[in-house]
Amino acid sequence: MVSLNITITQGKKLNKKIVEFDVDQFEKLAALFGMFNPDFIKRLNKAEKDIKAGRIRKINSLKDLEK
Repeated sequence: MVSLNITITQGKKLNKKIVEFDVDQFEKLAALFGMFNPDFIKRLNKAEKDIKAGRIRKINSLKDLEK
């Protein structure tokens, strides 16, 4: 069984959760999120190019988008 560690931070609280699922469950999850769709792969490749070109910035909240 595969484990996926998830860290959720809300304010000053830090909650760590572990989600475990097998390969069949992962494939169902990937299909649900459309990860096998060719458009998803194209968008993922474009995002990687944007990251390498420096066309992204990190934000801490949606208020940072107003700047």
